[in-house]
Amino acid sequence: MKNKITLKELAKLLNVSISTVSKALNDSPEISTKTAERVKELAKLHNYRPNPVAVNLKSSKSGTIGVIIPNISNSFFARVLSGIEAEAQRAGLQVITYISNEKLEREKQICDMLTTGYVDGVLIAVAEETQRKKEFDHLYQLVDYGIPVVLYDRINFDIPADRIGIDDVGTFADVTRRLLAKGIKKIGIATTIHHMGVGKLRIDGYKEALPENRTFYIANSARPEVLKEKTEKMLVVDKVEAVICTDYESTMRVYRTAYEHEINIPKDLKVIGFIGKEFANFLTPSISYIDQFPEEMGAGAMQLLEARLNNYNKDKSNSERILKTSLVDLESTQF
Repeated sequence: MKNKITLKELAKLLNVSISTVSKALNDSPEISTKTAERVKELAKLHNYRPNPVAVNLKSSKSGTIGVIIPNISNSFFARVLSGIEAEAQRAGLQVITYISNEKLEREKQICDMLTTGYVDGVLIAVAEETQRKKEFDHLYQLVDYGIPVVLYDRINFDIPADRIGIDDVGTFADVTRRLLAKGIKKIGIATTIHHMGVGKLRIDGYKEALPENRTFYIANSARPEVLKEKTEKMLVVDKVEAVICTDYESTMRVYRTAYEHEINIPKDLKVIGFIGKEFANFLTPSISYIDQFPEEMGAGAMQLLEARLNNYNKDKSNSERILKTSLVDLESTQF
């Protein structure tokens, strides 16, 4: 049965965000007492109640967890899933995996299905299209239904949920500084995810580490032909001495461009990729990479959800875990 009023409608009446309403109704310490009182008074006036499914979820459990993966062809997410599965088995929980294929509509369909009571909680890496269009109501709906949600990897959203990821800004700032410390002056960045939250943060970290007034070089596009053109300009025309890549596709493009233009790695160009170790060691030369420890991220996401399931009514504050990354130096950064 539909609520007489929804979270979205309450937010509109109060001229605040859906997140603010949700957090206020869940007694989040992030919301001021005055705002919380306004929200609760209006919710009471309009007879707002969470969907009845929420009551069922809190009184009975299915022992099943829903995991939403944005891109199964990305080995990173496959390894995150491996960590989730291992931790779920240890806890005696079953995992149902859904793939959004980076599409907003598919993600909405999955979330709608999950609100029917199939699962006790949801782990999600938000789809690319969802981020680009900034449409998150279906995620707030999960929270509204009383379903615990944990964001993993892609975590920079104002959604009342637990989260686990890495410090994207700090990671790329540290890597950039390491190259600068080696005497490299012309450092570029290549990316196909510049329009996504994690991509923007990684670019911010790179720029943050550059000395004041230092020129920055960037090859950014999700379109292969445009990325190829921009990468060629950065490597052949600008002649950068090092490139940091934010994702698998940009890493492969930099390698291919260097090969096509006979640019020697690592003699003429140092390269640091954002790829998995299963690929890094088999390239020639092997490529230095930033290890995000995806299995640990998956296990950590599952642990956050377990804690929430076991203590959901008592502790309303949201948890955040930031994992440390590690730069693995292979042949592509030899000096």
